[in-house]
Amino acid sequence: MEYLILGAVLLVVLIGAGIGLLVPRRRGRIDLPPVTPGQVADEVSGGTDTLAPPEPEEAQVVEPAPPALDVPEPTAGRLVRLRSRLSRSQNALGRGLLTLLSRDHLDEDDWEEVEDTLITADVGVAATTEIVERLRERTRVLGTRDPSELRALLAEELIAAIGADADRSLHTAPHEDRPAVLLMVGVNGVGKTTTCGKVARVLVADGRTVLLGAADTFRAAAADQLQTWGERVGAETVRGPEGADPASVAFDAVRQGIAAKVDTVLVDTAGRLQNKVGLMDELGKVKRVIEKNGPVDETLLVLDATTGQNGLLQARVFTEVVDVTGVVLTKLDGTAKGGIVISVQRELGIPVKLIGLGEGPDDLAPFEPAAFVDALLGEAA
Repeated sequence: MEYLILGAVLLVVLIGAGIGLLVPRRRGRIDLPPVTPGQVADEVSGGTDTLAPPEPEEAQVVEPAPPALDVPEPTAGRLVRLRSRLSRSQNALGRGLLTLLSRDHLDEDDWEEVEDTLITADVGVAATTEIVERLRERTRVLGTRDPSELRALLAEELIAAIGADADRSLHTAPHEDRPAVLLMVGVNGVGKTTTCGKVARVLVADGRTVLLGAADTFRAAAADQLQTWGERVGAETVRGPEGADPASVAFDAVRQGIAAKVDTVLVDTAGRLQNKVGLMDELGKVKRVIEKNGPVDETLLVLDATTGQNGLLQARVFTEVVDVTGVVLTKLDGTAKGGIVISVQRELGIPVKLIGLGEGPDDLAPFEPAAFVDALLGEAA
């Protein structure tokens, strides 16, 4: 009997242990309800939110911000701000002359040295003769050797030789029914397209709206270069395919300028050698085609100041073909021949209207004779 009781107890213990082992395992399972075919269809069609994938977010298109436009420096007083760029011309022309003139006694050799200094600075023989004769007479009569007085005398003579009364304004004001038109001309290698871009900045700085015409169709990079200059100040560029007729591009530029009602159309032309008759005739054609819409207001000749008297030979031919109204004299900061300003005007009767004094985008300044001479002479010793 005792054995039966022990057996029953062991059986109860074994059954209880078995139940204890089974219960934790059931608690570790997650039983999901059966899924019906209808529910599968709902999930695929988005009918329930239980297993539906999240809706993709709509792609946001971010428009690139327009490039910031340059704000060119105002042209008023720009030459005064750039006066230090004339240091080479200043040393050769201004300070050299003041040193000579301040000697205690000036003999014939001294005056010949004054003449040589002026001629070396490309003032020109005729202008040099006049300047020296007037200086000799005035210093003899006044008997002055004071540096400040000598500087004043020399400044007066140089300003008189340059011509203080010439019209140096750029005629860029629009007409009633059309914009003003400026035509840029010049020989190869003077940086004409770059200068054209800088002139556009001068016009924008003076409050004009500008459209550019890329009529230099011979160089593939010329139109791209001009367009880049225009984009910096918000000016549109009209261009044609490489090798297109320059006159046609120039005509289209003016017509588009009329339609857009801009103030000024600035037309760049290909650089050309002054002794190539065919190219010069083509330049004349460009101007004639433009003038079917109205007269050209300004024809600006770009000259490299470092070429000296050779620049005069170039200028004479251009004036015969297109009637140049003004000169843009570049690279004056890189030459001791600042007197080219005087010789260009005296020989050609054409005023210098703009001068370049560096490679910066705003290093092109309206030419002011008094400020220019003041910069050349520097401070009196």
